[in-house]
Amino acid sequence: MNPAIDRTIAVDRLAFDDRAYILSSKDSPGGRGINAARVIHSFGGQTTAIIPAGGDRGARFEHYMLDCGFPITTVPIRNDIRLNFTITDRHGLTIKLNEIGPRLDRGEISSVEGTVESQLANASWLMLCGSLPPGVPSDFYAQLITRARRRNVRTLLDTDGEALAQGIEANPTIVTPNQQEAERLLNTVLLTRSQSIAAAKRIQSLGAESVVLSLASRGAIGVSKDSIQEAIPPRVDAISPIGSGDALAAAVLWSLDRGDKFDEAVKWGVAAGTASAKLPGMNFASLEQTSEVHNEIDLRQVDA
Repeated sequence: MNPAIDRTIAVDRLAFDDRAYILSSKDSPGGRGINAARVIHSFGGQTTAIIPAGGDRGARFEHYMLDCGFPITTVPIRNDIRLNFTITDRHGLTIKLNEIGPRLDRGEISSVEGTVESQLANASWLMLCGSLPPGVPSDFYAQLITRARRRNVRTLLDTDGEALAQGIEANPTIVTPNQQEAERLLNTVLLTRSQSIAAAKRIQSLGAESVVLSLASRGAIGVSKDSIQEAIPPRVDAISPIGSGDALAAAVLWSLDRGDKFDEAVKWGVAAGTASAKLPGMNFASLEQTSEVHNEIDLRQVDA
């Protein structure tokens, strides 16, 4: 719902109260949903991205998407889309600065809803990603989850704040919060393994059928109706972890859609996030690169 032009800036070093020199700058289409679609497409899955876009930036965004390789459906809006900044240095230190996004009016929101509804007949999954721009009600994703359930379309919710809280209450098939999002949702701090496991179970109790709680370099906790899994990645030199959560969510969905069991999907998700963190800028690991890490994931059953 809140696509962006992502400007990735590489600098020599990031240090408090000191200058940094720009080594390179690159613009690309972004937003959680676009990132996820790129990963699913590169893994061989079929996906369509639905995006509200307007203004000069929206036109540039659509131009950038011409080479993405998967279909997009654009819903015209009046205002410019976001410009987001990712600043990263040679040591992997990264700063992410996001604009809030354009204000959508009621007619534009209804157009997005209608476009999603028209695509559900041919979909196996509806992936709801990212923040909601101004003007969009916080229950927007919850309403779409309800519509998808009526069509027997499975849903994956990857968002934050009130949109996450209300979306979970609509019973999505799976929800994929990271540690910070889970802490905000539950109003708590997650410091230990046992706290993370308890948090994932609590999020499931709020309404999600399954939960994959991403813990960055510590892997992820997966909770389904049948089991609790912990997927621990190998140690890697992370260059740019921004976007790893998008890769994780995409790989989980890709794996489930091809018929894998939940524990295997969690394993693929952690592998994709870990492999992508090893790459510079906003780049995502290929299926081959992800497969190499997948073979090194330590998957453990957790006692309930």
